Amino acid sequence: MFAVIKTGGKQYRVAADDLLKVEKVAGAPGDKVEFTEVLVIGEGADAQIGAPTVKDALVTAEVVEQGRGPKVIAFKKRRRQNSKRTHGHRQELTTVRIAEILAPGAKPAKKTAAKKATKEEAPAAAAPAVDESAAASE
Repeated sequence: MFAVIKTGGKQYRVAADDLLKVEKVAGAPGDKVEFTEVLVIGEGADAQIGAPTVKDALVTAEVVEQGRGPKVIAFKKRRRQNSKRTHGHRQELTTVRIAEILAPGAKPAKKTAAKKATKEEAPAAAAPAVDESAAASE
């Protein structure tokens, strides 16, 4: 199954487990993000085409990293006028891994909820270990 999503003014054709660089999306690495602007979802003759979006369709992804694209230099020179201008730009990019594509009425998989629960337990388990070492040193 594939989907066409719209983010950052661009459209991307995605499938599960695709790695994708999109314009900056808020979130730290490891966070889950949702793309709600789904233009097409499905496969072959079963594809649903939105008008303009497919209602209640959702694409979930995990932020892999935040970064910047290559530097683009715009250099303009007007000959014989002693005039030139240099302007540079680096686009902020987010690398995301597509977790799942949810058709209208579908529920998210339980494995994503399980990952969130294990991440919440890990900091709580790390805190007492620090307290025990501090008590042992006194």
